[in-house]
Amino acid sequence: MLGILVQTVVGGDSLTAPIADAAAETAQKVDTLNLWSMIQQGGILMIPIGLLSLITIFIFVERFLVLNRAGKSPENLLNNVRDQIQNGNVNGAMVLCKSNNTPDARMLEKGISRIGLQVEEIEKAMEGVGKKELSRIEKNVGILAVIAGIAPMFGFVGTITGVIKIFYNISLQDNISIGAISGGLYEKMITSAAGLIVGILSFVLYHYLNYQVDRIAKRMEATGLDFIDMLHEPSK
Repeated sequence: MLGILVQTVVGGDSLTAPIADAAAETAQKVDTLNLWSMIQQGGILMIPIGLLSLITIFIFVERFLVLNRAGKSPENLLNNVRDQIQNGNVNGAMVLCKSNNTPDARMLEKGISRIGLQVEEIEKAMEGVGKKELSRIEKNVGILAVIAGIAPMFGFVGTITGVIKIFYNISLQDNISIGAISGGLYEKMITSAAGLIVGILSFVLYHYLNYQVDRIAKRMEATGLDFIDMLHEPSK
């Protein structure tokens, strides 16, 4: 009886050892499954997707800083310009606009430099500067829309290459096992997810920057109209 118990205990230890080894191996695999390892599993298509993500971040940060500076127009700029012009100090109004590095100020500066001409000519000159300033501040924003369409396509290509890899591995091993399909599944799912994430991010940032550009455009239009109305004030 005692021998049977000893044999049972010894046999139990021999059974638990492989289980412990398997658990340790699984824990080690879980520990190594980090972001970098997932990117590596995505295959070569993660390179263009990664480049598109870097371009997206760069364009957004650069345009955000430009729009942030362009959006800080002094609230009393037009009132100060009005006071200078009504006092006959046109040069003072010009200096005031030059000291403010904003689209509104540059547009007003062009209008002030045309004082004495017909109002239609002044308005046309200011409109030209306004279009130029808007073109400058929205530069490269459209690239985000292109990336929003291209990035998911790269993910779709990764899906196709992953499926091809799965069938290729099955044909080599002549069986359907986790080891045969895991590599292709990793590539398929990771590239699809990465492409969608980059596409969604680019889409959201594109519309956010467009909203900021539209807000500045409306403010410039209102400033231009107020300036034209101001030129009519002496004749009223």
